[in-house]
Amino acid sequence: MLFSGIIVLHAQSVDQIKADRDTYIWGEGTGNTLKAADQQALADIISQISTYVQNDFTSIKQESGDKFKETVNDVLKTYSSATLNNTIRLTLQNEPDAKVFRYIKRSEIDKVFEARKNKIIEFAKNGEQALKGMQIADALRYFYWSQTLLRSHKDAGEIKMRTADFKEELLITWLPLTINSIFNNLKFYLDASENKNTYTEVLLDIRYNNNPVRNLDYTYWTGQDWTNIISAKDGVGVAELPVTGSTMDLRLKVEYSFEGESAIDMELRDVMDKLPLVPYKNAYVQIQKKPETGGVAVSGGSSATNNQVNSGAVSVVTGGSSTNTIVTPGPTENASSETINNAQITPLNEATAYESIMKQIIQALQTKTYDKVNALFTTEGYDIFINLLKYGNAKVLKIPELKYFSCGDMIFCRSVPMSFSFQNNKRTFVEDVVFTFGKDKKINNISFGLSKQSVDDIVSRNSWPDNTKLMLINFMENYKTAYALKRLDYIKSIFSEDALIITGSVLKVNPNPEFRYMNNEKVKYTRQSKQQYMRNLEMCFKSNEFINIRFADNNVRQSGKGNDVYGIQIKQDYFSSNYGDTGYLFLLIDMTDSIKPVIHVRTWQPQKNPDGSIVGISDF
Repeated sequence: MLFSGIIVLHAQSVDQIKADRDTYIWGEGTGNTLKAADQQALADIISQISTYVQNDFTSIKQESGDKFKETVNDVLKTYSSATLNNTIRLTLQNEPDAKVFRYIKRSEIDKVFEARKNKIIEFAKNGEQALKGMQIADALRYFYWSQTLLRSHKDAGEIKMRTADFKEELLITWLPLTINSIFNNLKFYLDASENKNTYTEVLLDIRYNNNPVRNLDYTYWTGQDWTNIISAKDGVGVAELPVTGSTMDLRLKVEYSFEGESAIDMELRDVMDKLPLVPYKNAYVQIQKKPETGGVAVSGGSSATNNQVNSGAVSVVTGGSSTNTIVTPGPTENASSETINNAQITPLNEATAYESIMKQIIQALQTKTYDKVNALFTTEGYDIFINLLKYGNAKVLKIPELKYFSCGDMIFCRSVPMSFSFQNNKRTFVEDVVFTFGKDKKINNISFGLSKQSVDDIVSRNSWPDNTKLMLINFMENYKTAYALKRLDYIKSIFSEDALIITGSVLKVNPNPEFRYMNNEKVKYTRQSKQQYMRNLEMCFKSNEFINIRFADNNVRQSGKGNDVYGIQIKQDYFSSNYGDTGYLFLLIDMTDSIKPVIHVRTWQPQKNPDGSIVGISDF
C-alpha cells in the first residue's frame, strides 16, 4: 500500500512538471534495467535542452552548416555528467520494466555550462603559465584544449579571461591569435647532419623567441608519410631522413591538438570526438635560409609547400661509408662553462680519466658493441645500461661537451643527449642521459636528466651546499628514471615501510572529503600502503611498453626543523603506452643518508587547489 502511494505521488509530480513547460525541461526513459531507462531519459532531456539552447551555439553554426542541429545535439551529449548533477531523477517503475523520469528547471540550465566555462579558463591559464616557462608543448596543448571546449559552449562568443598582462580578453579571438603567435615565434635551426649509410640523421636546435624550448612535440615528412611524434627537450630535436643525392627539404608539423593525451579528461575526449580538428596552417614549417648567418633555419609560417631551399644550404653525402657532418649553430647560449645550466656549481677540474671512459661508452652506443664496455661498469651499473638500451630504440644524437661534477665518492657525467623510439606506440622521446661513477671509476648508475629549468630551480638555492643540491638533483633524476626503466626494486628501496602514499587516476567518481585536496569529481584518490602501491606499480610496468615522466616547475623546501628533510613540489607529465595524465606531485624525502634517501610521503593531485596552492611540506 505504501509502495503504491509513492507511485501516485510521483505520478502527480510528473504530471505537474509536464504541464509547466515554461518552468521545466524533462525526459522519460524505459528499459530492462534502471541504468538503461535512465540513459534513455537522459538522452531525451539532452534533446530537449538541445532544442532550447541550439540558437546560442553560433560558433558551431558557422562550422557545421547543414549539420548544425545534429552537431549541437552531439555536443550536448558531452554535458551528460554535468546534466546528471543538475537534474532530478524519479524512478517511476523498477526493474525488469524500469521507467525513469528526469527534469530540470530552465533557470538551472546555465549551471550545466558553468563548470565547462571554468575548465575553459583554467586550461587557458595553464597555457599561459607553460608559455612563460618555455614549455611550448604544454602551452599549445592547453591553449588548443581550451579552444576545443570553448567551441562546445553555447556562450563561446562571450567568455572572457583576464590574462597575465591584466587585459580582459575574449577567448574566441585571443586563443587562436596566441596559438598562431607561438608558431610564428618558433624557429628550428639545423644543428648537425650526419650520414648513417641507410639514413641521414638531422639534429635540430629548437627555439622560441630565441631561447631553447623546454619541450615541444612535432612530426616530420619522410617523403612518404608523417612520422611518429618526436618529443624535443631543452631545445634538442631529431629527424631521420632517407639518404638522397640532393639537398633535402625538411618539413615539420608542430603538434598542437594532443588528441592522444586528451583521454586524461573524458569530457575533453568526448568533445574532441564530436568536433572537427581546427587546422592551423602555421603549424607546418619548412627549411629556410637564415640571411644573417648564411646557415639554415626552419621557422614557422603559413606555407607548407615542397619548395626547395637554395642550392648548397644543406649538403648531404650519399652512398659508401663516408660521413659528412654539417654544423650550423643557432644563437649562442649565455650559460658559462663553469655551471650546470645557468646555475653556479663548479665542475671537476681534472676529468681526463672519466673523459676517456665516456668516449668508449659513446662509441659503443654508436656502434652497438655493448659487450666491449662491460668492464667499465659495476654489475648493477651494466644491468641499468642494458635496461636503458631496452627502453626503446636508443641512439646518441651527437657527441656533446660533457661536464663532470664531484659529490662525495661519486662523479656525475652530464649529459649525453639520446633519443628513444617506440614504434608500436609511435613516439620518440629526447633525453639527457647522466652517468654516475663510483670511487672505483666504474659506472654504477645511469639516469635521465631533469630539464634545465628543473635543475636551475634546485641549484639556485644559494644557502644550500653544493653537495646537497647535487644529491637532490641525483635523487629526482633517479626517481623519474626508475619509473621509465621499470626498476621496481629501486623504487621499493626508497619508500619507507610506513610511507603515506596517495595515488590518483582520472575517472568520474564522487568526491572524497577525507582530505581537502581530494575533492575532485573526475579523480579517484586512493590511500595505499607501500605493499599495495608496489603491487599495483608492478602490474602497471607489465602492461605498458613504455613509461616516460617529465618534470617542471620545481619548488624544493627544507624542513624548518633544521634537519635533512625536504619537500619537493613538482608538476609531472606522465606518459605511458595506455595512459597519460598531468598533475602535481609532492614528495617528502629524508636525505639524512644521501646515498639512501627515504620517501615518507607521496601525494598526487590533478590540479592546484582553488587558492593556487598544492600539497606541501607544511601539510605534514
